[in-house]
Amino acid sequence: MSIHNKKIAIIGCGNLGLSILNGLLADPRINPKNITVTKRKTSSLEHLASTGIQITSDNRKAAQESELLIVALKPYTILEILGELKDVLDQDRHIMVSLATGISLKQIQSTIDLSLPIFRAMPNTAADVGESLTCIATKSNDESAKDLVTQCFNSIGNSIHINEELMDAATVLGACGIAYVLRFMRGMIQGGIEIGFDAHTATTIVTHTVKGAAQLLIERKQHPEHEIDKVTTPKGCTIAGLNEMEHNGFSSALIKGIVTSYNKIEK
Repeated sequence: MSIHNKKIAIIGCGNLGLSILNGLLADPRINPKNITVTKRKTSSLEHLASTGIQITSDNRKAAQESELLIVALKPYTILEILGELKDVLDQDRHIMVSLATGISLKQIQSTIDLSLPIFRAMPNTAADVGESLTCIATKSNDESAKDLVTQCFNSIGNSIHINEELMDAATVLGACGIAYVLRFMRGMIQGGIEIGFDAHTATTIVTHTVKGAAQLLIERKQHPEHEIDKVTTPKGCTIAGLNEMEHNGFSSALIKGIVTSYNKIEK
């Protein structure tokens, strides 16, 4: 089963849905005519009409005509709208993926009351540039459905399968994490400006430095401290800067922020 000839619907094409759509459109093997996106006010999607995708405000029609249904709705609306869609779903044809934070597979199953394969997925907005890390969870034993969903999210980056109990944690570390990293980068750029660079040059140095640091860990699979040790020479400027950051609570603040975000989801 290949994602490249499947009919895909993205229900609720907001910021995250758009990031996924842009990632899918970047895959030349996926026919845009097989993709339908929905939004209550479609005017914000009209600039995408030239790509060949189908744009509509009719969730029922989009769901009925799809095979892979990516539901990118807010947690407070998803169950109500799924209730409105359940009579057009076919358990022998449809595969459903929910992107809603905090809404369990059991809640979705109870709402639609059908035995179709249901997944939860948490990509991030780096899908826009084909670099999302998507965490996927399911209770389904349908291996062909698992393969199809994995193919879908691999087309916008990389994906891993985790236990559903970790999906809220995945939201914080992978999705909220984009904002944490960008805020850290903004701080580095501001520091770069203060020590003499113009904003454009500082941004270029910081973005490529962060990309290089991430690539080191991805390719070498080492602990971050292993790479840090290589640039912290005795009495050097790197260790002096790192120690000053730690004295001001750098790591502690980051960890507390992550835990605070997680607790917000749990509540």
